[in-house]
Amino acid sequence: NIDNIDYNDKKVFELIASGKTEGIFQLESAGMKGFMKELKPTSMEDIIAGISLYRPGPMDFIPKYIKGKQEPETITYDCEQLRPILEPTYGCIVYQEQVMQIVRNLAGYSFGRSDLVRRAMSKKKQSVMEKERESFVNGNAEEKVPGCAALGIDKAIANKIYDDMIDFAKYAFNKSHAAAYAVVAYQTAYLKCYYPVHFMAALMTSVIDNAGKTAGYINICRKMGINVLPPDVNEGGYSFTPSGNAIRYSLSAIKGVGRPVVEAIVSERKNNGPYTNFKNFVKRLSSKETNKRVIESLIKAGAFDTLPGNRHQLLIASPSIVESVTAEKKSSMTGQMSLFELMDPDFAKNDGMDLPKVEDYSKEEILAFEKEVLGIYVSGHPLENYSSILEKNTTVTTMDFASEEGDADNQMQGAAGSGQQGEEGTSLHDNDEVVIGGIVSNRLVKTTRSNTMMAFLTLEDMYGTVEVLVFPKDYAKYKSICDVDARLLIKGRVTIEEERGAKLICQNMVSLDDIPKELWIKFADIDAFNKGEESLKLIAKEFDGTDVVVAYCEKEKVIKKYPQSMGTSICPELLDKMRAKFSSENVAVSSAKYKWGRY
Repeated sequence: NIDNIDYNDKKVFELIASGKTEGIFQLESAGMKGFMKELKPTSMEDIIAGISLYRPGPMDFIPKYIKGKQEPETITYDCEQLRPILEPTYGCIVYQEQVMQIVRNLAGYSFGRSDLVRRAMSKKKQSVMEKERESFVNGNAEEKVPGCAALGIDKAIANKIYDDMIDFAKYAFNKSHAAAYAVVAYQTAYLKCYYPVHFMAALMTSVIDNAGKTAGYINICRKMGINVLPPDVNEGGYSFTPSGNAIRYSLSAIKGVGRPVVEAIVSERKNNGPYTNFKNFVKRLSSKETNKRVIESLIKAGAFDTLPGNRHQLLIASPSIVESVTAEKKSSMTGQMSLFELMDPDFAKNDGMDLPKVEDYSKEEILAFEKEVLGIYVSGHPLENYSSILEKNTTVTTMDFASEEGDADNQMQGAAGSGQQGEEGTSLHDNDEVVIGGIVSNRLVKTTRSNTMMAFLTLEDMYGTVEVLVFPKDYAKYKSICDVDARLLIKGRVTIEEERGAKLICQNMVSLDDIPKELWIKFADIDAFNKGEESLKLIAKEFDGTDVVVAYCEKEKVIKKYPQSMGTSICPELLDKMRAKFSSENVAVSSAKYKWGRY
């Protein structure tokens, strides 16, 4: 029962503090993740305050709040009466309720009058707040307010405190609202912490019509150690479904496979058991559910992978199998029997099928099919082999460019005050310099008024896509490497246009294949290195190239990085020779940090 969970669970707070809060209400944006990593919340009070502070205005207090939490001895109060009010928020005014306490405890306001001050603040009525200053500092006999001076607080200090409250009026926030958001944030974090498979399945189902977000969450699943399996006619249905420690992809997310088809597949499976092979599947469903488009989409998506036959075999054989099943059904309806049925009464029940003896498609072809019918890659990703290069060299992903407008989180945050996002709801700002990597999925070349060519690239990474503008000077320099399907690392400047969202203006680009890699050879100690160095040099020299050679002595923890003049070319043949000489466990490949030239 979600209402009975422990709201002081250490593991949940550790998850939030780790910044791995994708899918967690209010805590999913890049800026909020960074804030939570820095804040390291240990209580619900921290999350409530964090949600209240992470907005324009109070954001200025974030460094002070974090320092107060981490170094309580640095907190100071303008007067001792403020300590019990501001101590829970480390000396910062965060909530409207604190202002009500301040005017009551320091100036003697009644509960009713302090609420009038709160309302004036919530409606941003600064003129009313200024008029109230006299009552706060010097009192108001008519309203029975003694004032700070009469209660022993220096007028200069009282005025300073009131100035702070006036400033706070610009972004006043109701603690009860923040608490409600924080409870939902904690609950979703709890579910992600203790039920990660079910949580991620539900999360992906909630964005089932958004291929970009689904792709992003699939990549998050991989990082969490959760495998996302292709759709399967024998498992799952309309939603993304937990399958042991994995998640089964939704059947309804396949292009061309509508909800009625999914319902028919699931209903037949529940009533009469699992499908035994492709022909059995076709026989048990009507021709509406097994038309050519549906069948091809199911095969390309991998929905028959757990049944006999690979995708290549089924795509070749499916037309003839569907045709033979259709003929069998027609014969059955007219009461006709074939020669084989006369000789063998059980022939009609036989779901045997002959499949062509062909190898399955290559991994690249299978991924292309998945992209075609699912809008994303499921069984892998073309960028998988570049993950270490991207991790070491990129500063953003396409998720950072995506607008959060319309998200449930964003709508709630809008009710609370806008979050720390850049223009148009992204986590980036105009003119930010960033590095991103991905595959060119589309290239549009246009001729400018000055009769020069520029390009508009669609760059796709594991999370989605972003448009990259390559102006004439840079297009002339890079046009040979930015074709469709090119794997690129692009350095550029963010540009954000109203109603068009964030794009990237290219400044530099390099093919991911041209980024030097590092070949690491581990030696037990310096003596082993001295004995083996000559062999290392000789083998590396056989494969002359730009990849860096690095030797590591484990005992002394010493690293020797060889100069570019001794660069090698990492390839299977080189690795085989190195492993044969130094053993497999002592040979590793990693990516190097790319050094950009001047723009």
